[in-house]
Amino acid sequence: MKRLALKIDVDTYRGTLRGVPALVEVLRKHQAQATFLFSLGPDRTGRAIKRAFRPSFTKKAKRTSIIEHYGLLTLMYGTLLPGPDIGKRCAEILRGVRDAGFEVGIHCWDHAGWQEVIATADNAWVEAEMGKACQRFEEIFGEKPRVHGAADWQMNRHALRLTQRIGFTYSCDGRGDFPFIPVIDGEIVACPQLPATLPTLDELIGLDGLTADNVAEHLLQLTASASTDQIFTLHAELEGMKRIAILDQLLAGWKAQGFELVATRDIHAALELKNLPRHEVVFTEVPGRFGKLFVQGPEFLG
Repeated sequence: MKRLALKIDVDTYRGTLRGVPALVEVLRKHQAQATFLFSLGPDRTGRAIKRAFRPSFTKKAKRTSIIEHYGLLTLMYGTLLPGPDIGKRCAEILRGVRDAGFEVGIHCWDHAGWQEVIATADNAWVEAEMGKACQRFEEIFGEKPRVHGAADWQMNRHALRLTQRIGFTYSCDGRGDFPFIPVIDGEIVACPQLPATLPTLDELIGLDGLTADNVAEHLLQLTASASTDQIFTLHAELEGMKRIAILDQLLAGWKAQGFELVATRDIHAALELKNLPRHEVVFTEVPGRFGKLFVQGPEFLG
C-alpha cells in the first residue's frame, strides 16, 4: 500500500491549545496516524513583525490572512505582551497526544527566534536553542526525543551537525523528494532526513487561482499518480483551526487514492538505512514561502 505521512508543525501557544486537540479528533475520525512536532519554549510570534517590512513576507501575509489564522493576541506575544511558555502551560495537551498513540518530536524552542537568527547563527547559539528544546521535551515526556523538524524548514550547518551529535533517530528538517543522508560542505551528517515532498496550504492558497475552495482538489491531483511515499506538512494554526474542513477533505481523498495515512516514523522504519543515497544540502527559496529553506540538492558522489 502507498503511504502518506502527516507531519504536524505546532508553532504557537494558540495552535497548541486549540489546534492540536482538534487535529487529534479529525485524525481519529479517519483512523490516521501523524507526527506532531512541538514548539516547546516561549511563543514570541510578535517578533516576526520585523519581517513585515520585507516585500516577499508582506505578499505571503496578504495571501494567507495571518491575523485571521494566528489571532491578534498571538501577534502581540514577544512585543506588547510576554510570550507564554508553551511547554509549561500545555504539557498535559502534549502528553495527551503521545498517549493517544501519535508520534511526538521537536519543532523548536522559540519559533520566532529560530526564524530570525538561524541563517547566521553560530554553533553556540544553535546548541543552546536545540539543547533547551531537548531538555524540555525530556521533562514533559520522560524520554529523549527521536525526531526533529526545523521551524519553517530553516537550518544551517551547525544545526545539521547537531542532529547527529544529539542523536536523533531521523529528522524532517527540509524539502525534497525522498529520504536521504545529508552532506554539507563535503561532510556527511549521519542523521537521515525525511523531507516534506508536497507543498503546504499556505504556499498554495492565493497563487495561480487556488483558493480555500479548490486547494484540496489541487493537492489530490498532485498525489493521484504518486508511486512513492509522500510527506505532507500541516500546521496546527491552519489545518487545526480555520482550514480543518480542507484537511478533512484531503484525508478522505488520500484514503480513496489508496494511501495509508501514517506517521513519519513509519516511513523511517521501512528504510534500508545503509542504502540511503547521499545528497548535498542546498539553501534556497521555495515558491510561496519566505526565506531560504533547506532543500535536498544533487546526489553526492564524493
